Amino acid sequence: MHRSLSRRDVFKLGASGLAVLHMPQLALAELRDGVFELRAMKSRVKLAGENHAASDLWLYNGETPGPEIRVKRGQRVQVRFTNQLDHPTSVHWHGIRIANSMDGVSGLTQDPVPPGGTFAYDFVVPDAGTFWYHAHTKSWEQVARGLYGPLIVDELESGFDRAHDLTLMIDDWRLGNDGALHVASLGAFRDWSHAGRLGNWLTVNGRSEPEFKLNSEENYRLRLINASNARVLQISPKTMNARILGFDGFSFAKPRQHNSEYLAIAPAQRVDLLISSQNNGDVALNDIGDFALQELSGREALSIAKFKFSKTATRQPAKPVVLTQNAIDTPDLKNAVRVPLVMTGGAMGRLGDVTYKGKKLNRGDYQRTKQVWAFNGVANLADEPLFRVERGQSVIVETENRTGWLHGMHVHGHHFLIVSRNGLQERVRNWRDTFVIDRDETVEIAFVADNPGKWLLHCHMLEHAAAGMRTWFEVV
Repeated sequence: MHRSLSRRDVFKLGASGLAVLHMPQLALAELRDGVFELRAMKSRVKLAGENHAASDLWLYNGETPGPEIRVKRGQRVQVRFTNQLDHPTSVHWHGIRIANSMDGVSGLTQDPVPPGGTFAYDFVVPDAGTFWYHAHTKSWEQVARGLYGPLIVDELESGFDRAHDLTLMIDDWRLGNDGALHVASLGAFRDWSHAGRLGNWLTVNGRSEPEFKLNSEENYRLRLINASNARVLQISPKTMNARILGFDGFSFAKPRQHNSEYLAIAPAQRVDLLISSQNNGDVALNDIGDFALQELSGREALSIAKFKFSKTATRQPAKPVVLTQNAIDTPDLKNAVRVPLVMTGGAMGRLGDVTYKGKKLNRGDYQRTKQVWAFNGVANLADEPLFRVERGQSVIVETENRTGWLHGMHVHGHHFLIVSRNGLQERVRNWRDTFVIDRDETVEIAFVADNPGKWLLHCHMLEHAAAGMRTWFEVV
């Protein structure tokens, strides 16, 4: 499927690249007169440690990740965005079901913000959960350079205060032998036609293997966000004796055990975990002692963050875990509009006839345009939508993967249920905004198209999206 990330790859820059820090909390976004200040700017950061070269990054407010925007459910969010780069850009609020004009997709919902320009984002967050924001203009380059940050929407009532609610933003960077970001390989045709841009240096909150200190006998929520361009992370909740609290910003009614060998987190997906070293009613977790968050997609397990419990109990009873379900309409499967979506192209895949910008491509056009993937025979955004429905209509999108690669598909402006895989009904249907589909798989998703506007549907392997895997639908 793709080249594995090995421990040798990650540590080839030497032990000096490791920065073991205590409680690497993310900075909160600056708030002035009720408005968050967000600036895209050039920055230089030594990702691999002080003994290695600095990387030329593009960051929000000069931080990696960008500052954490943290609000309450139902709150109005106002962001004054300033573009201090030499390139146009825009900000997408990933997973938030907001007004279409605020979705931040250049060329579809807004014009990109020019160098030196500003844009006022103004929306209300209807759902509590783990979300994030990232650049949505040439995302394959701008996200790879660091333009992303967390957006956390707290419940009105929760069993987790700020000290017990930890955001972990995970990214894999492609570094050169000098330890700096490998800028020359951005836009490489091989990445666009194969698995996407895979890195060789993993960070959590911008650090390599940071260390978190926790109190014994207390509950913690870990919010994991995969900010990678293309890597599907694999973790094992069982090795941490963790329970799952929710996916993609939508909490379950109660914590769940994950019994599979590992849990896959595709680019843009999020998972909330419950960590505790004590027994607490329904939670009933055993004393696990110190542990590491391990990434398992390589040839061997790789520790990417460490957690250490204090040796003395606080003698304070742990707060009960309170989970709030977001209000969302369940799709009417019997009366849903069915939409086929056939994925073709890529290396070792079936492409067939492809139309791009209204023209049928010939053999010589693929290398020139780099449009090597298609949805229903169309590469990238067409003039007409994939489908157009009236507001309130239930929709089933039947996605068939005829390529040789795995993909992570993201729907803007809506959350959906995975109904079936390869004709087998899903026993447990979870709300998601991004789903994984392997090669030769068919996946059905269903949602109520209740958010008016023109919405993007694309692969969140960002090179795949740039190379043709983007379409759109309209709710009228």
